[in-house]
Amino acid sequence: MKYFPILLIVIIACAAPKEKKLIGSVERLDPALDQLIPQGTQAEIIGEGFDWSEGPVWIESEKMLLFSDVPKNIIYKWTEEKGVEPFLTPSGYTGTIPRGGEPGSNGLTLNSDGQLVMCQHGDRRVALFTASYKDPKPEFKTLADNYKGKKLNSPNDVVVDKLGNLFFTDPPYGLLKNVNDSSKETPFQGVYKVKPDGTVILLVDSLTRPNGIAFSPDQQTLYVANSDAPIAKWYSFRIKGDSLSDAKIFYSTKYAEGEKGAPDGMRVDKKWKPVCQRSGWYLDF
Repeated sequence: MKYFPILLIVIIACAAPKEKKLIGSVERLDPALDQLIPQGTQAEIIGEGFDWSEGPVWIESEKMLLFSDVPKNIIYKWTEEKGVEPFLTPSGYTGTIPRGGEPGSNGLTLNSDGQLVMCQHGDRRVALFTASYKDPKPEFKTLADNYKGKKLNSPNDVVVDKLGNLFFTDPPYGLLKNVNDSSKETPFQGVYKVKPDGTVILLVDSLTRPNGIAFSPDQQTLYVANSDAPIAKWYSFRIKGDSLSDAKIFYSTKYAEGEKGAPDGMRVDKKWKPVCQRSGWYLDF
């Protein structure tokens, strides 16, 4: 028998780094924004194909970004290593009767212990995620689901102060028929405070669609976005214990009939510069 040498050739393909996918531009209303976002910067698309993505929050301990797909009732995670993956489902509606609309989680934030606090449209509550980040399961603790015995509408966005108080907005977007839904129990769209002992306090009942919410760095001022296009405004309030005072229009846009977009989520940088979102673009004041 003759033996023939077999030559095994292993080809290692060194793929070129994946080209970043960029989109859009940044509209600058104040040159101070250049200190945060350099001129010419574009947004990089790190995930796509979602129905409606909301509530991004960075989890430093896990080096991951979490965000909600509200209609899909899913929270996704993004990591540098693996990109986008499902993290948690269901995320905002844990009922057994199928429903449409926007049932999932919306705004996400962290408390002082690094735990995930969630606005859940379908379950109509603000909840604490009680499972592990490494082994996520739909396990929650209710932090607020009613005001004086009446169900909340559909909590949208939430922030937590250094004392453990929650501040959240409650528009009707998660209800199947929005403001005209027969299950709506409160006659207004509120901004609320939840104290560590669970007491729910109504702070504002005069905004038509309270949405994004944020603190100033010293946590003495509360900013609230009103996502009602004809009343496209951002408001500021001074925080005085369990109430708000000195209400002001912080910024207002001139609404044009048929114009798309309205004030939505926001964040505040350490130099007192609120960065506000409106239909994909940001404002720095």
